Amino acid sequence: MNFNFELILFYAVVISGLIALFDLIFLAKKRRIAYEAETKDLPNKPEMTYPVIIEYARSFFPILLIVFLLRSFLYEPFRIPSASLEPTLLTGDFVLVNKYDYGVRLPVAHTKLVQTGAPKRGDIFVFRYPPNPSVDFIKRVIGLPGDHLKYVDKVLYINGQKIPQETKETTTRVDEEGHTQDVVIKEEDLMGVKHAIYQNQHQDGTDFNDIVVPEGMYFAMGDNRDDSADSRYWGFVPEKNILGKAVLIWMSWDSNNHTIRWDRLIKSIH
Repeated sequence: MNFNFELILFYAVVISGLIALFDLIFLAKKRRIAYEAETKDLPNKPEMTYPVIIEYARSFFPILLIVFLLRSFLYEPFRIPSASLEPTLLTGDFVLVNKYDYGVRLPVAHTKLVQTGAPKRGDIFVFRYPPNPSVDFIKRVIGLPGDHLKYVDKVLYINGQKIPQETKETTTRVDEEGHTQDVVIKEEDLMGVKHAIYQNQHQDGTDFNDIVVPEGMYFAMGDNRDDSADSRYWGFVPEKNILGKAVLIWMSWDSNNHTIRWDRLIKSIH
């Protein structure tokens, strides 16, 4: 089951705010008068009490509002749910997503208010999964609007230019279920953005020829090229679905070994 945390948080802000406002306008004065009348003859006045629901609303509303504004307009935390971006991002990495680099949007409605920039080739971005917008995905930007793309024998071609790959080493990765898999680590130079990719030499690639990225769309792929459900399978990412740019790993949890990956904390994302 997928929970829309943004919508839940929005409702929590609205409900707690309305309760606090209703109390301020209609109940607070009467409560103060009653309190003064009941304690006027007492030498040591007890602290004024509030109904439980009002106490909670008054306490939590400012906290909820600050969290809502921060994650809506500045930075939103996101947990890496799969291995599709290995070796760049690992399952269990917790990343911060910059919400303003690609434009300021209204929360919940996601309507763009201010254009501040656009995804660049090589960025890692978070977006609402086109076939099911209630699910958030994270991939690397490969194709920009108007690009001609080709992927043959696990090599990318962008606008007729072959994207260089340099083999680094053969290693073994462990998936979420604890199974091992032999992979080749290569460094791909995505027109100036150098990053590592995984390739499984025992698995065929998903070739395609001369795909043109439409206006307002982006082509996304995972760095774990043979284990990524991306634009090769479900199509382009509409600009309206983009949530932000992943910029920092702030926490990382290794579920296989039940430990924190200390060497990945506070690590910028490229």
